[in-house]
Amino acid sequence: MKLKSRRGSVGDEESPGADAVGSLIAPLTPRKDCWWSSALLKAITVLLVLVTGVLIGFAASANISRCYFYTPSSSSSSSDHHRHLQVGGDGDDSNSNSKTEQTQQQMQGSSPSPPSFMDFVHPGSPWGHTMSDEELFWRASMVPRVEEYPYQRVPKVAFLFLTRGPLPFARLWERFFRGHNGLYSVYVHALPNYVLNVSASSPFYGRQIPSQEVSWGSITLVDAEKRLLANALLDHSNQRFVLVSESCVPVYNFPTVYEYLVNSAHSYVESYNIDVPQCAGRYNPRMAPDVMEDQWRKGSEWFELSRDLALDIVADKRYHAVFRQHCTPSCYPDEHYIPTYLHLTHGARNANRTITWVDWSRGGPHPARYGKGSVTTEFIQAIRNNGTQCAYNGKPTTVCYLFARKFAPSALGTLINLTTTLLDF
Repeated sequence: MKLKSRRGSVGDEESPGADAVGSLIAPLTPRKDCWWSSALLKAITVLLVLVTGVLIGFAASANISRCYFYTPSSSSSSSDHHRHLQVGGDGDDSNSNSKTEQTQQQMQGSSPSPPSFMDFVHPGSPWGHTMSDEELFWRASMVPRVEEYPYQRVPKVAFLFLTRGPLPFARLWERFFRGHNGLYSVYVHALPNYVLNVSASSPFYGRQIPSQEVSWGSITLVDAEKRLLANALLDHSNQRFVLVSESCVPVYNFPTVYEYLVNSAHSYVESYNIDVPQCAGRYNPRMAPDVMEDQWRKGSEWFELSRDLALDIVADKRYHAVFRQHCTPSCYPDEHYIPTYLHLTHGARNANRTITWVDWSRGGPHPARYGKGSVTTEFIQAIRNNGTQCAYNGKPTTVCYLFARKFAPSALGTLINLTTTLLDF
């Protein structure tokens, strides 16, 4: 009965034997409260752990985002090199302020502004990109289908310097470019480990492109030329493309060269075929049917191209593959690939002559080289007016050569002196 009474009187204070029952039941109540308190404490602890985990996750995500945007500008060993990208090198400092602001934001660890439209149109220095040739050529060969430009486009002339290393006539070219920002761009292909030693105000500063090894007389020279063209094509304002070497010099001032090229209806690539071992004798019958013997052409490596033809050359894989496979050895692809390609695809748009004067009269595998003792006012005048007749936009002219080679470094002083008189720059 006590057991029954104990069960029936739990919590009933007025029932008989309450003291005895209470003495037995009383410990059960605190045990019940303790169980609920423990459960509540565990729940709060779990909740705190979850909240802490979420907060740590957000913090880590923010740090990763900040590092992601900051790293590209600081990961390169030439970050200081990039802070002066817009100083003269592409002849256009219109968006230098926005780039400076982005650089400051990146240095402070904050997220940079999104790339602007003008960053796409004028990509700045070519030094920093990591594209392979295949990626670069694909990117450069993109063509807008809308004919009208959504910005005020001023056509520029891209000067493509193909050199092993130093540019002995850099001072002369700097005078040539001086005062013409926005009308030119400069690109330099040198040996992979070579860095040009020029001041931050030089048009050549920050203008080296990612390069590869080049061997004279091999297809690697053509690859270097296409690499220069592709980098220049990334700037949508570049309209004309001139290939020059470290031994080339201008024989007219910049306004004359600019007007001549920008207003021309043709490109300037020498292209001919004569029955001698150094020309027709280099044809490989294995090139057929892509290139037949009567389609084979030779010409000077130093070209000048319009944007449309430059795009097609960069995009070409068919003929480039044929030359890579069959224009070896002693074939010299740099003298045959572009002349043959243009003859096959764009013959009517090519003036079929070069605008770079060179002297082959002495014979041999290399042209004559002129140093300090040979360079005079009369010599430069003779290059300008050497009796050559050519056509410009369908009309006869005596202005046939805008550049000349091959000059030795010792000629620099004399040429600098001529800039204030005959050369007029």
